[in-house]
Amino acid sequence: MVPTAAPESPPPGPAARLFLALWPDEPATWQALRGWQAAVRWPASARPTAAANLHLTLHFIGAVPRERLAEVADGLRVPAVHTDITLSEWTVWPHGVAVLCPRDVPEALLELHGRLAERLAALQLPVDGRPWRPHATLARRATGATLAGDPPPPVRWPVRQGHVLAESAGGYHLLRRYG
Repeated sequence: MVPTAAPESPPPGPAARLFLALWPDEPATWQALRGWQAAVRWPASARPTAAANLHLTLHFIGAVPRERLAEVADGLRVPAVHTDITLSEWTVWPHGVAVLCPRDVPEALLELHGRLAERLAALQLPVDGRPWRPHATLARRATGATLAGDPPPPVRWPVRQGHVLAESAGGYHLLRRYG
């Protein structure tokens, strides 16, 4: 069974810290991501991503007033894409973020990312101007992490369901699944 982020009501507060992502739908995808986590020698400081929180980030939105949540959720509806992405490039980014990235990004995902950026802009929400680097975060505070041996096989991620709107607040809360 594929673990999913907590679907329960997010914590109260004046603003929600939002992001858009793809969540693994296939058990094999989730197991392959966990295999990469298990193949790394993590430093004592490392905080591996909980199994239920493994995802591929599309856009980080940031703080949005809760009174706008319904409007934002409705405004981010775009058609789902059906493609595969292969994650095979493991690295630790600055600030100790250990990620697994694709060597190549399918055109369909680039188009999805672009359509979502247009929707975010139309909603007057921030859009990161830097080039998009799709990734699955395996751990944080991971400076000094190394592979324990040969790298595991690449993660073949079939994208068959839509993206999700999620909130980061003491864990991840799925607010809306599109598809």
